[in-house]
Amino acid sequence: MNKKIGIILITTLALIVNSNAASDGDLILKKNNPSEIEDCSEGFNRASFTFNQGLDKIIFKPVASAYRVLPSPIKTGVSNSLDNLTNLVTIPNNILQGDFKMAGVNTGRFVINTTVGILGLVDVAQYLGFTEYEKEDYGQSLAKAGVGPGCYIVLPVLGPSTARDTVSTFANFLGGDAWYNVTVKNDTQHFSDIDYYSSKITGGVDFRAKNFDSIENLEKNSLDFYASVKSLYLQDRQQRILNTKKIINTQDDSDWEEIENQ
Repeated sequence: MNKKIGIILITTLALIVNSNAASDGDLILKKNNPSEIEDCSEGFNRASFTFNQGLDKIIFKPVASAYRVLPSPIKTGVSNSLDNLTNLVTIPNNILQGDFKMAGVNTGRFVINTTVGILGLVDVAQYLGFTEYEKEDYGQSLAKAGVGPGCYIVLPVLGPSTARDTVSTFANFLGGDAWYNVTVKNDTQHFSDIDYYSSKITGGVDFRAKNFDSIENLEKNSLDFYASVKSLYLQDRQQRILNTKKIINTQDDSDWEEIENQ
């Protein structure tokens, strides 16, 4: 019963904050120019951004700096394993978007890499000719269904988001992420809470390490670091929804090449 109530509340919130949703998903995507997404709570967002910057300087930056010196095979294996887990969210969203072919491809990718690839440490599917992996999530599915982004939000610890993508995050905790289900929600004898949260923390460190120099350069060269990150995030997010590769109209596209390849 509580789960059903939660789903109803989340769905209602999605409709309220995205009253500009239309029946044509492609039309909505074209209309939602990243530069036109409102920063409805800029004061709160800037405060949250400052808090996150403090956490980054105290925790994530030093850890990421140490992580960078690890041998490349170890870092590649960690990245591959983390990517493999994201299939558990990508596959249901392939289905929600009606892309059954990619759902099948990604299911095959997950099975092969989890077994032959030793829990995803090796991307065996890549060597077998599988198409390049593109992550999907519930925010992307909502966007393609015609739900607008709503306001720009900076979440404490989690970072940049939109109202739509914040709502989609809760979908993972309501049964939408199989990895969450078998670790935190059900706490089986094989997995526990620590497995889920450690994978998320490791993913954050891995991302920070991959983009270490890019983030440092962006901060150094930005007149308003908050505005630069906001612009970059919204444009990157839009390109992911449209399944295009290039981030457009950023201050320095080359700085964020690695982010495009996530």
